[in-house]
Amino acid sequence: MTVATRFTIRGVTLVATAAAAAWYALALIRRGGPHTINDHAIALTIAGSAGALAAAVLWYLRRYMQIVVRELETMASTGQIGLVMGDGAEWARPLIGPINRVLTRCRDDLDKLRAQNREVQIQARVTDAEKQHTEAIIHSISDAVIVSNRFDEMTLANEAAASLFGFSLAGALRKKISHVLADDTLARLISETRSHGSSTRRRVVSHTVDRDGAARSFDVTLSCITGGRDDVSGVVAVLHDVTKEKEVAQMKTDFVSNVSHELRTPLAGIKAYIEMLLDGDAEDPQTRREFHEIIAGETDRLSRLIDNILNLARIESGVVKVAVEPMDLTAVVKSTLEVAAPQAKAKSIELVESLAPVFTQVEADRDMINQAVMNLVSNAIKYTREGGTVRVATRIEDHRGVAVVEVADSGVGIPAEDLPHLFDKFYRVKSSCKMAKGTGLGLALVKHIVETLHRGSLTVRSTVGENSGSVFTIELPICS
Repeated sequence: MTVATRFTIRGVTLVATAAAAAWYALALIRRGGPHTINDHAIALTIAGSAGALAAAVLWYLRRYMQIVVRELETMASTGQIGLVMGDGAEWARPLIGPINRVLTRCRDDLDKLRAQNREVQIQARVTDAEKQHTEAIIHSISDAVIVSNRFDEMTLANEAAASLFGFSLAGALRKKISHVLADDTLARLISETRSHGSSTRRRVVSHTVDRDGAARSFDVTLSCITGGRDDVSGVVAVLHDVTKEKEVAQMKTDFVSNVSHELRTPLAGIKAYIEMLLDGDAEDPQTRREFHEIIAGETDRLSRLIDNILNLARIESGVVKVAVEPMDLTAVVKSTLEVAAPQAKAKSIELVESLAPVFTQVEADRDMINQAVMNLVSNAIKYTREGGTVRVATRIEDHRGVAVVEVADSGVGIPAEDLPHLFDKFYRVKSSCKMAKGTGLGLALVKHIVETLHRGSLTVRSTVGENSGSVFTIELPICS
């Protein structure tokens, strides 16, 4: 029991004793029976003394409490923790001491709470900074990223995912993955990963997304998010677009296959005629000459194929050297037609030229432009029937700042479905394969020379039908 408690109990006991004595004296007076004057005087004295004692004790307690209350008010107004006794208040020490001890404990507890609160605030700021850092990383990733919680609700996604699946980032949060993505297969994969996964579970699956009528291939990496007890609390899905990679892989496969086929064809012909020569099948000089000419032709074809492949490889890899200089485009075209004239004459094809009379100056590599025009003219002659016409024209379009070369033939034309693929490597129109041999590299090479190396354009327009023909157009910037 503390001093303050004992002090308070003693005061209350004195008040109670005085009250009991006063009550007893008054009871003697009120009780009937013979009493002497001395008896009454004694009773009244006892009652008065008891009342005075009680009043003194009450006054003392009242003053005692006033001092304590005043000290508490001072402490509250100044922010002080603990009571400081003023002058004349030494007698209140038994009560103030215990109060100070209680307040000291409260102050210590309050300091601890404040320290814990500061730690919580720091942790909250650190967590918020880490969250913002994570979100910034996710939003900067070009792959589509989707994060879900244990209820298969979307908690985070980046712009790539929103663009791929067509949803709003703000409106998708805390909504079911299946409702947001509109892709049942992907939603099921995410849900299965969460329900059957573990902290070390990581899946990579192939998935196709149909968007705007086009199918895109993705490698989907699904990883589990674990909580404090190593339980799965969500899933992170990263969709890496491998459409281009698959297209490139397919192009490589097709390229190897086509090159092998194109190389095998002339080599097979060369081998066959050499074997016949060795076996003595060509006894007369005329037959041997024909065999030699066939072997020479196939060798030239093989050489052109290798040259075209090498030229395309150099252009696509960016290692080809372009000797750009001011040149007269009309003069280059005229010299090309002189070289192609014997080929046209052999098929009785009329080679008509309509060249600009003025000096047509462009900045280009003379040899490459000559090769591009020669390929177009040679193709026109090859795919035009005997007795047909090939027209070659040049002109200047000053308002557009370009010089134009047009090569038009009177052939059978090109089907509309083949036009988008006409400049692809090794692509050949099926209906024209029987008319002439080719590698399918000539037009691809022309397009690279004109567009990649000279910043020009190559276009074609054609209709199918007898003497409908095709028109190939080269446009090059003129010198400023």
